[in-house]
Amino acid sequence: MVACQPQAQDRQSQQSETADATTPTTPTGGQKLDKIVLPEVEKPKDTLNVAFLIMDGTYNTELTAPIDMFQHTIFHAKPGMKVFTVAKSKEPIRTFEGQRILPDYSYTEGNLPKIDVLVVPSAEHHLDTDLEDKALIDFVKKVDKEAKYITSHCDGAFVLAQAGLLDKVACTTFPGDVDKFKKRFSQLNVVDKVWFVHDGKYITSAGGARSFEAALYLVQLLYGKKAADGVAKGLVIDWEIDNVPFVIAKEGKRLIDRQGHRFVSK
Repeated sequence: MVACQPQAQDRQSQQSETADATTPTTPTGGQKLDKIVLPEVEKPKDTLNVAFLIMDGTYNTELTAPIDMFQHTIFHAKPGMKVFTVAKSKEPIRTFEGQRILPDYSYTEGNLPKIDVLVVPSAEHHLDTDLEDKALIDFVKKVDKEAKYITSHCDGAFVLAQAGLLDKVACTTFPGDVDKFKKRFSQLNVVDKVWFVHDGKYITSAGGARSFEAALYLVQLLYGKKAADGVAKGLVIDWEIDNVPFVIAKEGKRLIDRQGHRFVSK
């Protein structure tokens, strides 16, 4: 299921485009590694508050995939994650696919809990009018000051880029919009043909069904392989990080490429 292609294209052509664009290529050079070693990060001592930024036109997959992954951490890790939604107001929003969702919080009101992880799923107008929404962009900037992680799926990366969050890191977006992403934000270090990129506190994914793997990666990063495997098994997902094309970087410099069947350290 591909959720990130706006408006006119039919679903079948979207799926074909995404499959082709995310097919990994085998890199050259660097040191071949036997297995992936995740970065050392601070493990959570308390429950992490995970906010999902939603609005009219939010795509179902990029919202529900990470919600599933993160909510189920409570059964496999202590402390786990507490998930909630936040929107411009508490009025119901309607997703691109037509579901009505009642937001838990409004970012224009003052009662928001602390946000440890912000998730920005893609929405229908993330390439145009949403980028001109000052209140939205200012909210993302504000959360970035204290959040431990900021993640996006599909064209949610456009919102992060508009807020200036991706200027010094490597990142990715929906395969069909990579060229638009590079053109609008020419200063960015954009990686294509991967499912997700992790650089510092930012994780950006190609979106669609690949949102599951990007979210599971964060679960494994924070809570370990056993917890990630447990979440994946409970949702009947085949999860093995060695089989996922991704990039780990630091301040834009690639530390580990995982493409095809090789690890390349640069």
